[in-house]
Amino acid sequence: MTSHRGALESPHRAPRYLLDVNVLLAVIWADHPQHAKAFSWVSGKSVLLCPLSELGFLRISANKKAIGAPMEKARRLLEQFAVDRAAERIDDDLAALDSHPKESEEVTDLYLADLAASHGAARNF
Repeated sequence: MTSHRGALESPHRAPRYLLDVNVLLAVIWADHPQHAKAFSWVSGKSVLLCPLSELGFLRISANKKAIGAPMEKARRLLEQFAVDRAAERIDDDLAALDSHPKESEEVTDLYLADLAASHGAARNF
């Protein structure tokens, strides 16, 4: 999958990947059409989570027009995923205007790529 936002690299450890909302939805919800592909892609990788991606996951998961899960179930599954994957949480500490998308479709993706880069990742956008 190419929906991660960046791989944090260090000479002493494997790359870590900041996951976006789409990957979180696909990997956590077993009935998601891309679940098998996402689960396979995430397997063996160190993952990072940030509030923006986690909130997006909760919003879409609990939306009655999308997945329609009870909020508590979505929260529980997200937390279990984070624990199972030993995910590291990073802060959304990049100001929105420090990211420079050229089109509206790039706003969130480019922000996440820039956020990952600001935490030591090579940008993969």
